[in-house]
Amino acid sequence: DDGADVVGLLHAERTDAADGVIGGTEETTTGVIRLKSMEREGVLRYPIVAVNEAMTKHMFDNRYGTGQSTIDGIIRATNRLIAGKVVVIAGYGWCGRGVAMRAKGHGADVVVTEVDPLRALEAVMDGYRVMPMAEAASEGDIFVTATGDINVIRKEHFEVMKDGAIVANTGHFNVEIDIPALESLAVSRRAMRPFVEEFVLPNGRRVYLLAEGRLINLAAAEGHPSSVMDMSFANQALAAEYLVKHADTLEKRVYEVPREIDAEIARLKLSSLAVNIDTLTPEQAEYLAGWKAGT
Repeated sequence: DDGADVVGLLHAERTDAADGVIGGTEETTTGVIRLKSMEREGVLRYPIVAVNEAMTKHMFDNRYGTGQSTIDGIIRATNRLIAGKVVVIAGYGWCGRGVAMRAKGHGADVVVTEVDPLRALEAVMDGYRVMPMAEAASEGDIFVTATGDINVIRKEHFEVMKDGAIVANTGHFNVEIDIPALESLAVSRRAMRPFVEEFVLPNGRRVYLLAEGRLINLAAAEGHPSSVMDMSFANQALAAEYLVKHADTLEKRVYEVPREIDAEIARLKLSSLAVNIDTLTPEQAEYLAGWKAGT
């Protein structure tokens, strides 16, 4: 599943079809959040493997894939230079980390907005400015939402944006930007080019919404390269195999991808890249497994 939409359908509208389901897998952060909520409420009707939680998924697909494809989508849609711009990233999860990293690589002054103090602190230590969206709204040239939540950029933020501010989403569908608020606020709107719509505010400033607030990397670009998606799809395939093999013992809850599957995918990916690594000697393995040898 992608966003837990199929799971939601089977649990709300097509409950009869859920009876024969052995299990499911979930690809996205947003979907995992929804599924864990269902687990807490005790309504899950079959086990789910949270593929997104695998390190070989979120550390690479979410970070490197989303980072590259999001910047690619913004550039394709606008043909704007990133260097020297203030790029505001809403959310510092793995997707936000990736977008921030790639924006910084293009020469942007990156600002991060967060609600999680740990992630905000990480962003500070990674060298980015961190502030509330209420402050960042008047500074940003380009805004990218990557939170998985609704209405991250709202009416009060649009009202103080610079003339020509660009707003895009790479997180959860088209709900992270409060588009109805932007539409009601604008005195006029027009399509400027494919994937770019101009909204003129009462103060005369213009805000440019990209791809109707939908996922910019999929709408205006081509998504992630296959050379990073291969690990995500390997997780999906091996997670499905795991569900079938353990169907008799798994409970109706959300499971992480087993560590051995994660490690095997990493080994296979390294092999495809012709990269070799060390292995522990018997002496090293014994040392790590013991406790008697002190410092």
